[in-house]
Amino acid sequence: MATTKHILLLAGDGIGPEVVGETVKVINWFSQNTATQFTASTALIGGAAYDAKGTPFPDETLEAAKKSDAVLLGAVGGPKWESLPIASRPEKGLLGIRKELGLFANLRPAICFDALADASSLKRDIVAGLDIMIVRELTGGIYFGQPRGVETLPDGTRRGINTEVYTSPEVERIARVAFDLAAKRGGRVCSVDKANVLECTEMWREEVIKVHKASYGKIELSHMYVDNAAMQLVRNPRQFDVLVTTNMFGDILSDIASMLTGSLGMLPSASLGVSGTPGVYEPVHGSAPDIAGKNLANPIATILSFAMMLRYSFNLKNEADLLEATVRKVLEKGLRTGDIMQDGMKKVSTTEMGDAIVSELQKTALQKAV
Repeated sequence: MATTKHILLLAGDGIGPEVVGETVKVINWFSQNTATQFTASTALIGGAAYDAKGTPFPDETLEAAKKSDAVLLGAVGGPKWESLPIASRPEKGLLGIRKELGLFANLRPAICFDALADASSLKRDIVAGLDIMIVRELTGGIYFGQPRGVETLPDGTRRGINTEVYTSPEVERIARVAFDLAAKRGGRVCSVDKANVLECTEMWREEVIKVHKASYGKIELSHMYVDNAAMQLVRNPRQFDVLVTTNMFGDILSDIASMLTGSLGMLPSASLGVSGTPGVYEPVHGSAPDIAGKNLANPIATILSFAMMLRYSFNLKNEADLLEATVRKVLEKGLRTGDIMQDGMKKVSTTEMGDAIVSELQKTALQKAV
């Protein structure tokens, strides 16, 4: 019997509407050609929401998200809104939906497709075959810790304050996500901290060790300071399988990892909470306002985010594998958007890349039917 899944589309700002639009083509193909039917609705977030509603995260967007089975988000932000008070900036919409849905685990795979090994800023022999997963804690740490703000001291000096804070249950639950993922991958977890100078992350390390000893003895656990981890990602990234780390460290390390794959336009992500909570899936890249509306953006990261949705929210492994394999085939045929363009390849637009992926999906379906 066919099942139906409802997806909330939050296109957002900049290139968000373009890359989400191409992903909708892919969603429609799966709805028409598999046993799962997908329905979709739209809502506002980020700068677009502020312009229309006076807030980057309207109440109706939160309610629509809660009623969905999963959320696909494009991008938020841009120069247009940078002068707004922090509480009204587009990024608060992104932080808001993560917090309100309790999305504490951010999964950011960094996979270097063979066809793009020469597009990376690193040498082929360093990145070829790369397949790592960065697990970033998403609702704690310095981005949410209190106290925070800017104050003026009696002598007129200004002081900025942000607080790095974690509790043991927060560390335990993100550690379990990392260990569970490693059990299905290479069986190795590297926990990244700064335990030599930050007491908060010293506690982080201790709690990760406790979880490991209690439940995951068959998983290999190592620890690395964040500065060394950053260096190792560009020196020898294939030494890693799953990395688990704090909110801020994960934000930085996942952007470093993006350059191993050739472009930010290739990196999907999933933000997950407790079972039954709708996950939010989004490309790692930002809103890229300089190319917005020009049909130049790479939609692959968003399309691969939908593949993660199929895998993690809907438990549709075969469909996720099919979509990822299809993207690989299209790249092997030499199609490239500008961000991953190489000599001898064919440069295509945003819409042409989306059409090519749908066309390849259709070819695969027809071959299987013969």
